Amino acid sequence: MVKKRRPTLQDIADQVGATKMTVSRCLRGGENVSEKMRERIFEVAESLGYIPNRGPDILSKSTSRAIGILLPSLTNQVFADVIKGIEQVTEPAGYHLMLSHYGYSPEVEERSLSSLLSYNVDGVILSESQHTPKTLRMLETAGIPTIEIMDTHSQPFEQAVGFNNVSAAYDMTSAMIRRGHRQTAYFAARLDARTLQRQEGYTRAMEEHGLPPVALRTNLRSSYSVGATLMAQLLEEHPDADAIFCTNDDIAIGAYFECVRRGIRVPDDMAIAGFHGHDVGQVMTPRLASVITPREQLGERAARELVQRMKGEPATQQMIDLGYRIETGETL
Repeated sequence: MVKKRRPTLQDIADQVGATKMTVSRCLRGGENVSEKMRERIFEVAESLGYIPNRGPDILSKSTSRAIGILLPSLTNQVFADVIKGIEQVTEPAGYHLMLSHYGYSPEVEERSLSSLLSYNVDGVILSESQHTPKTLRMLETAGIPTIEIMDTHSQPFEQAVGFNNVSAAYDMTSAMIRRGHRQTAYFAARLDARTLQRQEGYTRAMEEHGLPPVALRTNLRSSYSVGATLMAQLLEEHPDADAIFCTNDDIAIGAYFECVRRGIRVPDDMAIAGFHGHDVGQVMTPRLASVITPREQLGERAARELVQRMKGEPATQQMIDLGYRIETGETL
């Protein structure tokens, strides 16, 4: 397919009988253009399907009014909620978002960051706390405000907004143990830094109570089917297990469906807990036990901090922990 030629400012100028400079000034909101000419310019621009070319504008100015956001997943509800919170701040402030997906790969994150920085973005929001050496060098060279989200356990590059995954997992596992579950297993997927932090918190709680930790792990993307597969594996390899703590709600719900299919009663025969408190888990029957995380508020706070720093204001604090809530639901 041949790429079509885009209408230019000169095309509009030729049709309205004005200079290219006048058309450009009008489309940028300039006031020294007559109302009649303004209406004509916008009418022609609309009819031609004119698309502004911001490349020269970005290169000629110190700011682009754009924020780069690196996301590990485009299907995970967690990040949809975070983006919703970010947009509540950036849209009124006049910034647009440039999203890039890296699929939990540090190498792809590195390439994605390089691409975003080439557009002269004014700030960057990162979804990870672990990066390649080249990524860190690029961030240092760019010298723009950077915020990492979802993790306050690791030392941030500049500033972090999130919650402590280790503590959250420890607290949920401890709650399960207090309910009398002595054979709790941990289900992990993707094996990114946050999943491993949650395993750390789970293991710490189990060992403090003198209980053997059991972790079933997969590199596959989290899904209901992965949860069902891990549950089947647990029942075969650890038939005495009486509870599972999952790295997220998708896996927990998939495990619940597998229990239903096999006639295993939840929570009488098998207790289940997830992480993040997705809507589906909180409206299902029985209501899923989960660590409730403030994703939308997290996105809003991160964006607010970033916008303030892009205006030249200092960071309020390096580590902003928004906390979490343990919801025992009806599956423990």
